[in-house]
Amino acid sequence: MAGARVVKKQSLPEMIASDLRERILSGELAEGEAIRQELLAEEYDVSRMPVREALKRLNAEGLVLWENNRGGSVVKHSLPEIGEIFDLRLLIELDLFRRSIPQMGEADFATCERILTEMENSDDISQWGKLNYSYHMALYAAADRRMSNEFLERLSLHSDRYVRIHLSVMKQREPAKEEHRQLLALARNGEVAAGTALLEQHILRTKTELLEMIAAQRKTPSR
Repeated sequence: MAGARVVKKQSLPEMIASDLRERILSGELAEGEAIRQELLAEEYDVSRMPVREALKRLNAEGLVLWENNRGGSVVKHSLPEIGEIFDLRLLIELDLFRRSIPQMGEADFATCERILTEMENSDDISQWGKLNYSYHMALYAAADRRMSNEFLERLSLHSDRYVRIHLSVMKQREPAKEEHRQLLALARNGEVAAGTALLEQHILRTKTELLEMIAAQRKTPSR
């Protein structure tokens, strides 16, 4: 008989944290929105304890501002902070891509191709956002830089909701698809300078357009 299969099990706080994280990243829970532990406990039909643990995790990730007995809210980044998130992404991703291109092999290219195909066949913005992150990480995997990847994962938690806005509100999926294909082609050809130049343009365009859009949205009073 084959050995026991390993299945990742999630605790109740992990499941609640995962769901709340997705609700924040999708915009269902908006920036600055108040969070009440007792209401979430009713919504998830659980006691307050697992909700409290879930909120502590999201607080540690920087997605929620939370203090026991004082409630909390979804983090709302200032425009300079949003700009800083993308500036830090730029520094890390350019370094990773520069290191990765000379080391990439057929397995890396095949993984990138598979993810691109999934992206091109998906109309779900949430799924597209996740695949976008997976694609970028696949481009950088051959660099084998664990600490850089960990920093980038945390940054991506903060940038993902803005990337999704960019893709949905500004209809940027088609330009992104084209640039993603170009990035892979340049990596296949070993063109480090051209690849990193295109990646820089790709990230800076997202940053610039997002900041302009969010600044305009915040100037418009909510009804």
